[in-house]
Amino acid sequence: MRIETTRSAVAFRLEHAAGYHRSDADLLAQLVPLALAAIERGEPVAVALRPGTERALHEELGRPAGLIPLSRPDGPNSASGQTVAAHRALELRELTSTTGGPVTLLTEHITTLDGADGSFWTEFDAAVNVALAELPVRMTCFYPELPLHLEILDGSRRNHPLLLVGGQMLHNPEHLYPRDVLAMRPAPAPALLGPPDLRMTFSAWQLHEVRRAVEAAVLEADYGPARAEDLVLAVNEVATNAVEHGAPEAELAIWTGNGSELVCEVHDHGVLADPLPGLQAPHPSDPRGRGVWIARQLCDSLHVWADRRGTHVRMHATP
Repeated sequence: MRIETTRSAVAFRLEHAAGYHRSDADLLAQLVPLALAAIERGEPVAVALRPGTERALHEELGRPAGLIPLSRPDGPNSASGQTVAAHRALELRELTSTTGGPVTLLTEHITTLDGADGSFWTEFDAAVNVALAELPVRMTCFYPELPLHLEILDGSRRNHPLLLVGGQMLHNPEHLYPRDVLAMRPAPAPALLGPPDLRMTFSAWQLHEVRRAVEAAVLEADYGPARAEDLVLAVNEVATNAVEHGAPEAELAIWTGNGSELVCEVHDHGVLADPLPGLQAPHPSDPRGRGVWIARQLCDSLHVWADRRGTHVRMHATP
């Protein structure tokens, strides 16, 4: 897999706004003017909306073509807001490089992603501010005025530099930088998986053993040669970071699941200085900072979290 690390060279950068709606009709009434304004500017309109909302917007615009649907978060990967943000950035990087100019993105809160307390959205929006920072995107995220979890409203107010009020984009005085947001609400640990099929401790001198262990696991699963190479490289990058920046020794755990999908975790006892590593493409001249970025591009899901025991990275990759 080819990894592109070049940042956008255009002057326009992410504009990230939040809007709030009382009902589906109110949501649609706010979406339509934003879409029409983008079309008048000659900008593509990308959407990450519920199917019913997307259909209603098409009907209101009277334009069967023109809206570009992005992937909707679904399945186990959706448990990580940072992973969804990384995938969203990948889609938009490809889209903006094709169009050569700004893109308008309209998104909507999806209740099924709330989790136990709604913190998914706080993590997601904070990660968006890092992952999309260099991209020419006008992104407006819509949330219900009365969500199930208060954290959803609190997180949206902390994460969005702009607020859509009465059809106008206004400065948000409650906005905080992403790392400040996650200092208040750290990324959660993912669901427990039970005892791993393989567990090993390694140092910098044993990274070849890490690669050999992952390679052996993927050979037993239904992975093609290229995809197996991706996963070995991803784990190697994260493991190298762990022993270079975390602690002299780290731990690798591998779950083979049903024999066709692998989950790998790397644990070290170091302190996580950046709560959202690897979300922004490193500049070609940057000497460091590529490891987690590369791993994120290669895995279906990569989630980083920290606790009193250290820093942890879970990687999930399908064949």
